[in-house]
Amino acid sequence: MPKTIRAAVCHTHGAPLIVEEITLRDAGPGEVEVTLDAVAICHSDISYMEGAWGGDLPAVYGHEAAGRVTAVGDGVALKLGDRVIVTLAKSCGQCPSCASAQPMYCGGNRPEAQVLTTSDGGPIVKAMNCGAFAEVVVVDASQTAPIGDDIPSDVACLLACGVPTGVGAAINTAKVKPGDKVVVIGAGGVGLNAIQGARIAGAARIVAMDLEEKKLADALEFGATDTLPAQTQKPWVALEKILGGTLADHVFVSVGAIPAYEVALRLLAPRGTAYAVGMTHNGETTPYEPVIFAATGQGIRGSFLGEIVLKRDIPWMVDLYSQGRLKLDELVSARWSLDQINEAIADTNSGQARRNVITF
Repeated sequence: MPKTIRAAVCHTHGAPLIVEEITLRDAGPGEVEVTLDAVAICHSDISYMEGAWGGDLPAVYGHEAAGRVTAVGDGVALKLGDRVIVTLAKSCGQCPSCASAQPMYCGGNRPEAQVLTTSDGGPIVKAMNCGAFAEVVVVDASQTAPIGDDIPSDVACLLACGVPTGVGAAINTAKVKPGDKVVVIGAGGVGLNAIQGARIAGAARIVAMDLEEKKLADALEFGATDTLPAQTQKPWVALEKILGGTLADHVFVSVGAIPAYEVALRLLAPRGTAYAVGMTHNGETTPYEPVIFAATGQGIRGSFLGEIVLKRDIPWMVDLYSQGRLKLDELVSARWSLDQINEAIADTNSGQARRNVITF
């Protein structure tokens, strides 16, 4: 039977969320119901709330969550009580992307029946395939990965987006090798994890760039070998001095800021690659000169959610955490209740938080 749950609902772009009672339908075939313990606030949620990427309303955002399975539909292997993360990436398992171990780019997903409704039966958008600013979610089973019983939910939820986006960009997308020289532009929640990924992969030098002095200090804590203030005039000249006369093999842009993308190519060595990880707003563009790519063998490519394979990469990251090789606890800036979600969003928007987490 459908159940009544509490959720933070967006009725108007740019306005505070309203915590209210809504209705959640039962899990259908191939779906799972997860009662959440924690959900983190990602800048992507905020961009959607502000209207940067459009979308219908009312909507429930939130896509970086962890909890326990409380119901399963037909054909689901998970069991009641299993602890899982819940992420936005839904995969069909059969399309060319899924068949080549790239489920983040799945092109074969089927539409789902309406999941959320208002108290009077009106539709609510389950945004980003999750709708996790809520006590309970119903999602496709492919959007979950087991995490075992030894990792706390308030840090495990970070494995649903921010951590794999950064770590995976370095390891899965860029395939950073021992000895490589790396630059990470933006030392926030995603950038710190790109730094961790480069460290785990064995990069020789990892240079963090940010406007904030505090975030540069954070970057050193997470594995950066050097820092460079983003406001530095001609940062490519300063970078060449840091790296001993060369530029970077890999530059990760982990913020959705056009100036960061504009400087990224200037930081690359010949045959180096810049990676678009941070999401800009719709319509924002920047010019590039194709002749530079042709003459230097450089490139730029995207990386969505670290190109992870959930069932493969999440257990690996949990194991890294248990060994003390992947920092998760240190990423959590503060914990808030669902009723405090607007304060948590404001704190995230201040630019000082690593990750704010809503706990249930």
